Amino acid sequence: MKKIRILGIDPGYAIVGFGVIDYDGRNFTPIEYGAVLTEANTPFTERLKAIHTDVEFIFEKFHPDCMAVEKLFFTTNQKTAIDVAQARGVVVLSAARRNIPVSEYTPLQVKSAVVGYGKAEKRQVMEMTKNLLGLANIPRPDDAADALAIAICHGHSVRWSDLR
Repeated sequence: MKKIRILGIDPGYAIVGFGVIDYDGRNFTPIEYGAVLTEANTPFTERLKAIHTDVEFIFEKFHPDCMAVEKLFFTTNQKTAIDVAQARGVVVLSAARRNIPVSEYTPLQVKSAVVGYGKAEKRQVMEMTKNLLGLANIPRPDDAADALAIAICHGHSVRWSDLR
């Protein structure tokens, strides 16, 4: 049976969560998850450079077929929104340079795909992510769990007829 390798990304500039899973249309298999971290007092351009370097390593090591990333929605802090958007752009560019398709999902879509309820609480999403992946514990940090949930959402959204 065909399977796809999905890289899920929870964008940020202090922490970029990532999760790599394989999906065969029925079962999810966790491959790796974690976070790209940048230091708070580092110049912002250096933080973007560090994110780029680490994300490039993830692409080289895991060779994903596609990438799923959370859509950004900010209502309060515009400075944070712009900085997160720039970091997200660095990640999306890495995928684009490799001709890897990128899909975007809202938090509502992710919650619906993972829990079955768009207004699920974060704890419910994390617990269900753990269960769907057959993990002993909820993935840490939270950003990695979020990235895995985004990857699961994409798996549920794949049109297998497009992959043949």
